[in-house]
Amino acid sequence: MTKDRTIKIIDASYLGDYKVELRFDDDVIRQIDFGTFLNTHSHPQYNKYKKINNFKKFKIDRNNLVWGRNWDLIFDTWDLYLGKNPA
Repeated sequence: MTKDRTIKIIDASYLGDYKVELRFDDDVIRQIDFGTFLNTHSHPQYNKYKKINNFKKFKIDRNNLVWGRNWDLIFDTWDLYLGKNPA
């Protein structure tokens, strides 16, 4: 698969801790762990998502996995598709 095609996230499920399972429009499923990112990137905008109740409030918006009304956290869809854990 090359980046020439637009990959779409069609479902996202909370798995536990800081892990999310993503399903893409070609039926590829990835489990992504956001824990390392949250624990190594200290920023007021991100820190609130260290609380599991806040972390679990992600959504799919315009083909992006996002947190917060103003997209406080957003990660590259292609990287998530490739299974890269944010670091």
